[in-house]
Amino acid sequence: MIKRPEYIKPGDTIGVTAPSFGPSIEPYSLMYPLSKENIESRGYKVIAGETVFKSDGLGISTDPKVTGKELMDFYKREDINAIISAGGGELMCETISNMDFDELKAYKPKWFIGYSDNTNFIFPLVTITGVQGIYGPCINGYAKKWEETEFDSFALLEGTKSSFDGYKRFVNPELEGPGPEVYTDEYLRAPYAFNDDRELIIYKNNGGELTRSAEKVEMKGILLGGCLDILVNLCGTKFDRMKDFVKENGDIIWVLEACDLTPMSIRRSLWNLREAGWFDSAAGFVFGRPETSWKQNMMGVDQYNAVTDILAPLGKEIIMDAEIGHIDPMLPVVMGAEAKISADNVNLNISYI
Repeated sequence: MIKRPEYIKPGDTIGVTAPSFGPSIEPYSLMYPLSKENIESRGYKVIAGETVFKSDGLGISTDPKVTGKELMDFYKREDINAIISAGGGELMCETISNMDFDELKAYKPKWFIGYSDNTNFIFPLVTITGVQGIYGPCINGYAKKWEETEFDSFALLEGTKSSFDGYKRFVNPELEGPGPEVYTDEYLRAPYAFNDDRELIIYKNNGGELTRSAEKVEMKGILLGGCLDILVNLCGTKFDRMKDFVKENGDIIWVLEACDLTPMSIRRSLWNLREAGWFDSAAGFVFGRPETSWKQNMMGVDQYNAVTDILAPLGKEIIMDAEIGHIDPMLPVVMGAEAKISADNVNLNISYI
């Protein structure tokens, strides 16, 4: 049984720590106080760890021994009710080398929310510690005027909703203009600059072959995944307990997205995880819009066949271009939770059981 942490409520304390990179440079340093203000106006106390404003590490906020200790300490502290990561980044893998996920089993489960590089913590939190975690916005995501992403993130933290619909408009990188020369509060508080309608790409299993479809698909299972860039890096390490997890937990809906991976890298990564047995109990797949690979083609390999050609032998349905991950807006997801997912080309719903 994967444990669900207690929901938080106004008056509780949210800890912010930087196990990857923190808001030490613009625009993130300007966004943090706005995020803190927005969350405190909702009735919460916000405390920041010493790592949050450090930038003396190489590719990380500070020494990974320090970041690992602070995240462990924050998780253990009884006066912190939930943790929001200060940011994503590149080298949180070095942070978790200084953590003990088995030790965390002895402590009260606590909500942790973050995405991208924070897959390094959320994935073993689920698969080793046996506690659910939220793949959603890091602290600076709450600086803007709150819309569905931010309200839905706190609905998960507070337990006020169990069914979440996807978001039908998004910020298409191909249509997005350049950022400002100077960051202002007005710019940082602005809502998402939606510029396109989202279309979900559905692949159904027809006699062992995947074919693109306009029909509705449904799947049920335990949600698991995160950033593919990170997951393939964890595969084969001491943080890879997937053989046992697959045996113990039945059907898994893999919720995946990619940041820096090219179409070729996505294809290789999925091959790696498939051959390692991670997908042996897959009940289906949901892929977010990939940031670097969005609408890219490398020698005939694109964001779609990079996925379908590798996963076709599994005979499971696939939902692609969902609003999960690096291309705004982001639908937050509870990893480790049992859920039903339904989708067609224009609708997406995740309902937690």
